[in-house]
Amino acid sequence: MRMTAQKSNLADRDRLVIDHVGLVKALAHRLAQRLPSQVEMSDLVSVGVLGLIDAAGRYRPSMGVPFDAFARRRVQGAMLDALRDLDWAPRSLRRMRRDLDATIARLRHDLAREPDEREIASAMQLSEEEYTRLLDQVRTLEVGAIRQLDATTEDGTPLLELCMEPDDGPEVQLQRSELRQLLARALLELPERERQILAMYYEEEMTMAEIGEVIGVCESRVSQLRSLAISRLRASMRTALGRPESHA
Repeated sequence: MRMTAQKSNLADRDRLVIDHVGLVKALAHRLAQRLPSQVEMSDLVSVGVLGLIDAAGRYRPSMGVPFDAFARRRVQGAMLDALRDLDWAPRSLRRMRRDLDATIARLRHDLAREPDEREIASAMQLSEEEYTRLLDQVRTLEVGAIRQLDATTEDGTPLLELCMEPDDGPEVQLQRSELRQLLARALLELPERERQILAMYYEEEMTMAEIGEVIGVCESRVSQLRSLAISRLRASMRTALGRPESHA
């Protein structure tokens, strides 16, 4: 009897995996659009399939959650964990992002409001073209910067989790409850258009092109505004946690 049940469970797992391979490919394709060319989509699919198999083995219909939703977070998590392990970003690019975050934090303090893009570019002594290029470059560092949380607010609204830098240490990683509260406040302080872009991209899973059609700008401009919004969030979070940005 036990062996029969085990065979049935394995069959159910295999069926879920086969039926949802398309989900893995779709998630890998969407993530690959945000990555440098040296990251192969086939590698993302391979890692994602492992996450799918794990999800299928853990899933029980009694959980009351559709398998698609249950598997999606685990597949995405497996891909993002693998990308973090790669650490492909050059130090110079990480330094550029820290400079951007620090400038936003300093201007926010000095102006007592969110700085606009012209003010940020001026403070960094960048031309409009140089500033635009900076946003395009830091975009590649956003892998996993914001992820959907399993937990929700009391009214059922999903929150977004800002993943801290790997060198922030385990003490920050453990401050999940505080991070959620800080991030919820930081999201409300974003300029409306940037907050709208994050919601459409990370919660509604719209593409850059689709978002551009909604707000009336080109796809590359959507990408730049998303990068800026994430830098604002990161600067706000680090300031609230008492961890000023370093330029080193």
